[in-house]
Amino acid sequence: MPMIRKIWSLPSGRISILFLLFILTLAVFGPWLAPYDPLRGSAAVLAHPSAAHWLGTDYMGRDVLSRILAGSTISVFGSVQVAIIALVVGAIPGILSVYLGRSFEWLTLRLVDTLIALPFLVFAVAVTALLGNAIPQAMLVVGVMVSPVFYRVARAATLGISRAQYVEAAMLSGASTGWIVRHHVWSKVMPAIAVALANTMGTGFVVVSSLTFLGIGVQPPAPTWGGVLASDLGYLGFRPYAPIFTTVLIVLTVLAFNLLADVIRDVTGEAGRSLLLRRKTAPMPATATGGN
Repeated sequence: MPMIRKIWSLPSGRISILFLLFILTLAVFGPWLAPYDPLRGSAAVLAHPSAAHWLGTDYMGRDVLSRILAGSTISVFGSVQVAIIALVVGAIPGILSVYLGRSFEWLTLRLVDTLIALPFLVFAVAVTALLGNAIPQAMLVVGVMVSPVFYRVARAATLGISRAQYVEAAMLSGASTGWIVRHHVWSKVMPAIAVALANTMGTGFVVVSSLTFLGIGVQPPAPTWGGVLASDLGYLGFRPYAPIFTTVLIVLTVLAFNLLADVIRDVTGEAGRSLLLRRKTAPMPATATGGN
């Protein structure tokens, strides 16, 4: 894909992609890579890192590394679920609000304003308690709460091209709204949505970690990165360094998503295209030949 090649051509793009591929590998294969059963305790309670337990054990003697690896699946795919729900709920109405008349536009704008006004975490906790304490329900609520970001981005990008001559020509020729969106609008809106998607993945990751830290969306003792962090914080007197392992993973993952969003914004903007053009046309450095 052209966009992926452009992202890969920049050092920051390669760093973000490689790290996120590493996180994705943990999410897919983490439960099988865990050296111990993440739910089984042992007599080695609050043990320090050793050859047997690389990151030590928690207050029930469970291997911390195994719990981090096994918890990668819920933590990572939970943020993916948030981003997909927000994309569908926000981007599609945002695009259609430009073409389906003032009534649809007014209704969707009022719904978006309502979602923005709601206290995010408080509402997510309340609805999750109402629907049931499980990851799908929690991620559904969070995805809907984040969807205004996609609505505004998609709507602004669509408004920017809605008066383009080729779009007006398609409308005058009798093309349907769906045809115009698929063939003219979507390709132009996609870069802005891709930036919002990368940012939302980082936001979703923080939200998922926060909810699981509070025990929302999971049933203990199911391992999650937020849950591991919460259990480590309860015993700082015995292992003061323990929260560092999970915190570093969470922070680096969010930074990688934000870095990827910045790279996408660079390569799809005018400044980014100029940078890539200069990199392609830059003269090769002269090699030393040993002569004068």
